This record gives sequence, structure tokens and C-alpha cells, in this order.
Amino acid sequence: MTAALTDLVSATSPGPRGGVLGGSLTGTGKLLRFMLRRDRIRFPAWVLGMTLMLAYFANALGLVLDEAALESFAVFAASPVTALIGGPGYGFDDITTGRFLVGLYGGYLMIGAALMSIMTVSRHTRIEEQTGRAELIRANVVGRHAQLAAALVLVVLMNVLMSALMAVAFYFSPADPGSFSSSLLFACSIGAAGLVFAGVAAATAQLSPFARAASGMAGAALAVSFVLRGFGDMSSVQDGDLGWLSWLSPFGWSQQTAPLTLDRWWPLALSLAAMLLLITAGFALQSRRDLAAGILSDRLGADVAPGWLRGSFSLAFRMQRSGLAWWSFAVLAGGVTFGAFVQPMAENAAGMPEELLAVFGGADGMVEGYLGFMGIYLAIMVAVYSILSVQALRGEEQGVRTEPVLATAVSRSGWLLSWVTVTGLGALWLLALAGIGNGLGAALATGDWDLLGPVLLGHVAHTPAIWLLLGLSVALYGLAPRLIGLTWVVFVYGTVLSMFGDMLDLDDVVLDTSVFRHVGQYPAEDISWAAVGLLTLIAATLIAVGSACFRRRDLITA
Repeated sequence: MTAALTDLVSATSPGPRGGVLGGSLTGTGKLLRFMLRRDRIRFPAWVLGMTLMLAYFANALGLVLDEAALESFAVFAASPVTALIGGPGYGFDDITTGRFLVGLYGGYLMIGAALMSIMTVSRHTRIEEQTGRAELIRANVVGRHAQLAAALVLVVLMNVLMSALMAVAFYFSPADPGSFSSSLLFACSIGAAGLVFAGVAAATAQLSPFARAASGMAGAALAVSFVLRGFGDMSSVQDGDLGWLSWLSPFGWSQQTAPLTLDRWWPLALSLAAMLLLITAGFALQSRRDLAAGILSDRLGADVAPGWLRGSFSLAFRMQRSGLAWWSFAVLAGGVTFGAFVQPMAENAAGMPEELLAVFGGADGMVEGYLGFMGIYLAIMVAVYSILSVQALRGEEQGVRTEPVLATAVSRSGWLLSWVTVTGLGALWLLALAGIGNGLGAALATGDWDLLGPVLLGHVAHTPAIWLLLGLSVALYGLAPRLIGLTWVVFVYGTVLSMFGDMLDLDDVVLDTSVFRHVGQYPAEDISWAAVGLLTLIAATLIAVGSACFRRRDLITA
């Protein structure tokens, strides 16, 4: 990378006659070529990985689902849970394999495209400023907006190429996508979600001087968008008054295209307009701040550190408390809202298919089954917090902030274990809040306050599954920080099996490979305390491996 940076500096340096013409976008093309060179592995990994994921779903479902199985899934559109985890379910009244895939899996592919865009924009803008590399580049003839413009062009190329490959892969799959235009519309709806969040990342990158905070704000926008879409679709299925919430979400715009059913292209105009508006806001905000600074300036700290800030553990908590506070509010509010839907679920249990009732333990146990299922659903959300926390630790190392900590009396193991302990306890705290919120919402809806205790226990019991993913992230961080992204593969794999494995009637041997499947959906099922202990032991072992590897490798500060 040093050689590439040297070549870029030489290429953008003025020539004998004064060099490149001035302008805010000067050097955009050269910066784009530099970014393509840096991302020569990440670019194809993201694009081909997303395409292969769609191809896998399309081929697997096309081979597994027969006509009888599809007919049994047709009534899933009437289920609020299906609307929450998948989408509005367009075309489920005349279901095909392609419509099933679009309606139930499309939203998760959109999340993948959004994460790809957020991480890429952050990597080539705010992280470059935070590490000082942007200052070296800007010391030459490079316009103020060139770096952001090049990063956005790169993300557009990634989403366009991904959409094109997805359209071809979907069209030639056994999932019966119909016409190529329908296949292309589905692929473009996924790419459109990615482009909107590229605009979100472009705007949030100007707000905070720290990449972690900027990416966190973009991630929060993604989470809010997904939750709004879920609430709106749940309400629409039940003929409620909150269906309009789906139209406030970029995921809702993409899903309202209804590929293979209505084939509406016009909702993507909303995505395009939002992307252009957000990008314009990003450039405008960038014009109003200094290099390496943010619109939201840092507050001055106290002259003397508080008495509790005396060790590595308290420092790790101090650095994570802001994000933990926002997550606390989100899971508590989400838990209350999800719990409030338990009464409509119980009232409509008689009309649900047997396959769906089996997930919740039958019509008679719908209340407990639904609350147990929501325990896994919210545990999946909290797992995202844990993985992002370890990625933030890597950002501290790259930003040369870990080095001053280790220059004191803090050991490497002490710093890593302090950070992991705060994250692990934070995951336990978040699941407890989610359980309290879910139980409170259910109690208010049903009038049965005895639900609060069991729901809280059922949510907290899933903490070891999150700790296992945390341990895997720590092990990869200690071994080779660049490999942390593999944790997302395990996370997505486990999520898909937990959400859709029972619907697809997969073998228990396959389902048990998901980390979220072992504890049990309490209060509908008994808690497997053996699984709780085993998951905790595996997590502790992985953390110990990560700590040992971290002691033996060099710090990575670039």
C-alpha cells in the first residue's frame, strides 16, 4: 500500500508548468484508480459474495421446494411474523419459488448491499482522514471533494456490477424468475438499497471526526429503516393504520417494486432521489468542515479524569458507553413494540398454517411460542452489536490509539480482555432490556403480568450464543484482524437457518449448525442448560485463543 500511495502522490503532484487544473473534484479519476487498486480483493469479494449468496438461495429453493411445499407457504403472507422478518409478501396468493425468494430473502440481500456500501465509503473517506493518509494526499493537487466523489463512484460501480451479475444469476436459476426484466428489477432493487446507504454513509462521514461514530450512525439509520419497514408491513398484514411506515424506509421502497408480481420500477425513483439528496448533503457538509474534523465537534473533556476512570476496564467502558446507550434505547423500544403484537398473533392463530404453528409450538401456545421466537430474533440483533464492537477495537488499533494505551502499565491481554468483557456484559444487558421490553409489551397487550419473568429469562438465555460469535471475532482479531469479516459469514448463515430453517423443513443436523438453535425458545420450550454451558465454554476458549494470538503479533497501524 505504501508503494501505491507513493505512486498516487507522484501522479497528483503538479508538473513543470503548474500541473493539474484546480477544482473541488481535481484528481477524482486518479483517486478512483487508487481505490480500485487498494480494493482489488475487497471489490470482487463483496460483489461475487453477494451474487453467490443469491445464486445459492435461488438454486437451493428451486431444488428443495415442490408445488405442495409452495402452496403451504402461500398463507405465510397473512402472518405478521413473516411480514416482519421478510416483507409484504407480494404474489404469495399465486406463489412460485421466485416469488417466495423475493418476498422472504430479498430484504436480507438488501441489508448486505447496504453494509457493503457503508463500509466502503467509510474505508475510503473518514478512515483515511483519521489515519492521516488523506492529509498526505490533499497536500498535492487534489480537490476538496475528490476523495468522497471517488469513493461514491467506486460504490456505484460495485452496486451496478453486483446488480447485473445478480440479474443473470437469478434469471438462469431454477427459481422460475419469469422474464429477464423481472429478474433485473429484483437485482436493481437490491442495488438501489445499497446506493441509498452509500448516500447515508457519505453524509454521516462528515458529522463525526471518528470513523467508528460515523459508521455507527449509518448503521443506526440502517437498523431504523429495517425496523420501520417491519412495523409497516406487520401493520399492513393486519389491516392496521401503520402501513405507511414502510414508505419511510429504503428497504420499503425496494420491496414495493414487487418483482415477479407487479414489476413496478417507479419506487426505485424514490431510492435514486434519496441517494442524490444525501450525496448532495454530504458534499455540502464537507465544504463546511476542516480536514480530519467533523460537523459535530468534540466536546472539551474535564481537566481531571473522574475517579472511576483508573484502569483498562473503565477506559473500555468509557469508549463504548455511547454506542451501548443507543443500542439500549433501540432494543428496549423494539422489545415493547414487538411484544405488543402478541395479542393479534394469538387471535389469528387458528387461521395460520400448521408449518408456521409448529415454529411457535401450536395454536394453544401461540403467546409463549411467539415470545420465544422473538427472543431469538432480538438475540440476532444484539449479535450485530458484539461483532461491530470487535471491529471497533480493530479501528482503535489502526488509528494508533491502542499503542498509547499499551505504552502504560496495561498489558495486551489486559486491554483485549477489558474490551471484550465490556462488550460481553453489554450483550447481556441488551438482551435483558429486550426481554423486559418484550415482556412489558406482551403484559400490557394481554393483561398477564406473569409473562414478564419468563420472557426476560428466555431472552437472557441466548447470551452464550452471542458470546460465541464475540469469541470468534476476538480469535480472528488476535490471529489476523483482516479476517474478522468471516464472522459475518457465520452470523448470516446462522441467522438464515434460525429464521427460515423450519419453514424449509431442513434436517436437524443442518439446523443444529446455527449458533442460535441450541438454547431453546423459552418459555415455549425448556432451556437447554447443557447448551448454555457448552456455548459459554466454546466462547471462553475462542477468547483465550484470540488473547494469546494478540500477544504474539505486531500491532497494525495502517
